[in-house]
Amino acid sequence: MPVVQANGIDVYYEVQGEGEPLVLIPYLAADQACYAFQVADYAKEFTCYTVDLRGAGLSGKPDGDYSTEVLAEDIAAFMQAAGVDKAHVSGLSLGAAVGMHLAAKYPAMVRSLSLHSAWDVTDPFLRTVVETWRIMASGLGSVTDMVIAGIFPWCFTPELYAARPEYIESLADFVRSRPMPPVDAFLRQSAAVLGHDARAVLGSIQAPTLVTFGEHDACTSTRFAAPLTDAITGAELVVFSGASHAPIYEVTGEFNRRTLEFLRRHSG
Repeated sequence: MPVVQANGIDVYYEVQGEGEPLVLIPYLAADQACYAFQVADYAKEFTCYTVDLRGAGLSGKPDGDYSTEVLAEDIAAFMQAAGVDKAHVSGLSLGAAVGMHLAAKYPAMVRSLSLHSAWDVTDPFLRTVVETWRIMASGLGSVTDMVIAGIFPWCFTPELYAARPEYIESLADFVRSRPMPPVDAFLRQSAAVLGHDARAVLGSIQAPTLVTFGEHDACTSTRFAAPLTDAITGAELVVFSGASHAPIYEVTGEFNRRTLEFLRRHSG
């Protein structure tokens, strides 16, 4: 089982593919397999390092305060332990929040930065949404059940639910099959979302950066586009039509195509 000691915790990861290193950082509560639909394409051209964040998957879940800065330190330490000097870095939602701190503090480690469904600072609306997930997880006593009942409706459009109910159910089955965190670990990890504020460091990001959103995302809507693209020099913006918070599942083909185009342009 590929595990390294990084920043004082066990970090689980998997490696697939050949080419320049690409580190994929998961979203809230998810383990590294959340990028299965991307790695299938990415690994044809890149060496994909998929990582379990602190508090999720098979990585350590210590007590204490979690923040996006701490999670970024974990990824930096993981890369050093795994022998990855420099990599393309990609993350969705919480993974994007972690990626921006990593790129800002360790510019020499980041060849390119892909920020999907990202935000610069947690605003009152996003805070309210995440607080409801925390209440549901505690009330249900299950992060798995909370994700399917509470987070899924924010990730997918009503049209997807209506047109492809069997696909939604297959994604739910996928969540049920994964090593989901206990409630206490989820509360610590989600506290990192609530406390996220990268406004002071975005201007330090030097890597070529792609910023993407789903057209119908309410959690991290395009209200965050200008704060990110204005602060990060040269940042590119893509909005995926017909998608909500999880374009990686809702418009997988287009998502993979557009993100690979960006990665190719900044390789070599």
